[in-house]
Amino acid sequence: MQGDDYGRMIYLVLLLGAILGYFLVQNRDRLGKVVQQAAVWGLIFVGVIAGIGLWSDIRNTVIPRQAVFAEQGRVEVPRAPDGHFYLTLSVNDAPLRFVVDTGASEVVLTPEDAKKAGLDTSDLAFTSEARTANGVVKTARVKLRDVQLGALVDVNVRAWVNGGEMDTSLLGMSYLQRFEKMEITRDLLVLTR
Repeated sequence: MQGDDYGRMIYLVLLLGAILGYFLVQNRDRLGKVVQQAAVWGLIFVGVIAGIGLWSDIRNTVIPRQAVFAEQGRVEVPRAPDGHFYLTLSVNDAPLRFVVDTGASEVVLTPEDAKKAGLDTSDLAFTSEARTANGVVKTARVKLRDVQLGALVDVNVRAWVNGGEMDTSLLGMSYLQRFEKMEITRDLLVLTR
């Protein structure tokens, strides 16, 4: 520190001492209560500072984010707290959340996601069937104009709309095989084109 910094530090210490002294003199008859309240406010202050400092770690644990490195043709997907890998893709300019499902042969949209992607679900012919862990469901074949993952764009992607109940759309092998390499290392799925 330089000379001016010492002067400022002394000034701040004296100012803080004067304010603290005034506060103690004014509240000398209930000093125990004042110290208790000051301790509570001090703990709140420390908690807020700790929360701000740890926010990025907390956010990455609670809501992990995917990372797309388009120049390297690489996508990193962290494992969600429920144990699955989720990817958000832009389908026909609509952001849709998919669970990565290597056990699914195709891309399968929920009826709600199909509507978000601009597909008219009332005109779909649910003539196909899919065998799932929950039994047989009716499906309708569709073409997705474009599917975008960061700067990676695929056009005319074949998909199916599920006629049954499903919580999240599935990103199956018909899309995943577009990547040259797919590897899971601990809690990270890496897709490479």
